[in-house]
Formats: sequence, structure tokens, C-alpha cells
Amino acid sequence: MKIMVIVAHPNLNQSRANRALTLELKKHADIDIRDLYQEYPNWQIDVEREQSLLLQYDRVVFQFPFYWYSCPPLLKKWFDDVLTFGWAFGPGGDHLKGKEFMVATTAGGTEKEYRAGGRNWFTISELLRPIQSTLTRCNGTYLPAFVTYNANEGTDAYLAEEAGKYAEHIRASAHALVH
Repeated sequence: MKIMVIVAHPNLNQSRANRALTLELKKHADIDIRDLYQEYPNWQIDVEREQSLLLQYDRVVFQFPFYWYSCPPLLKKWFDDVLTFGWAFGPGGDHLKGKEFMVATTAGGTEKEYRAGGRNWFTISELLRPIQSTLTRCNGTYLPAFVTYNANEGTDAYLAEEAGKYAEHIRASAHALVH
């Protein structure tokens, strides 16, 4: 299975959590990693290139810090620019059919804060529904997300442990993830 991880963090080098996750993935030759903010510092996304890359992979993972209950703005722009009508959805928009998509995100809050009645009122799964809906509308299969909670306060050992779990999670078979 060919896996591509698109990392969307505006300051990846200064991030403890997302950097730890990315460094772990670099140990796995079967995972291709791309840094969206490094590739597009001017925000001019090469749509044809991105669409071509999507066609080459079986599973695409979007890794990002959870920003104001969503993804960072360049990733949102990527979705808007790349997942076009007639290519990703609508008549003739079946290029992503059969592709697997996954979100991997880091949240500053604890898992307890992301639940009904908690500080954030909703679970991460509920808050990720717009991204899930986008990817399923584009005929993709949305796999369970990977979430690292308490990323701001986590020790280096905790983040390393999470990074190991992350690598296992994104390399697992779809059957194992869903069941």
C-alpha cells in the first residue's frame, strides 16, 4: 500500500508534537511525507501536481494541529483548490474513488475536554465531520482519525509514544481500523 502524509503545520520546526509525529514517520520507507507549508510558502498550490500525486497513493493522511476546531488555513485552501468539481466530485469526479483518507491531529486539550459537557462540548470526531464529509463526498473512504491529546503539555516521552502509535495506526489495514 502506498501512503502519503500531507503535513500542514505553519511552524513545523517549532512544533513539539507534530514534529515528533513527522520524525517517527521518516523512519518508515513506505511512507512519503510532504510539508504543505514548506512546499507552498506563497500559497500558490499547483493543482495539477497535487491531483497527480493523489492518484499515485492508496492512502492519504492529513496531519495537522487542531486550530480553532478545524485545520490550518493552507490545508483548507488545499481542499478548496485541489478537490474540484468534475475531478473529485460531481459528473466525472470519480478520480478519488477507492482512495483511503485519514486525519491525524494534535490537540492542546485533554480527551476529557473533548466530549459532551466538556470544555469544548464536542468530541474530535464530531468536530472533524466537515473534513470527513468533504472526503466522502469526493468518493473517498474515511478511516478513523488519529488524535494526540494534551499535545502542549505532553512530555517528550509521551510524544514519542504517541508517534509510535501513530505510525502503526496509519500503516494498519483498513479492515483493522474500521473493525
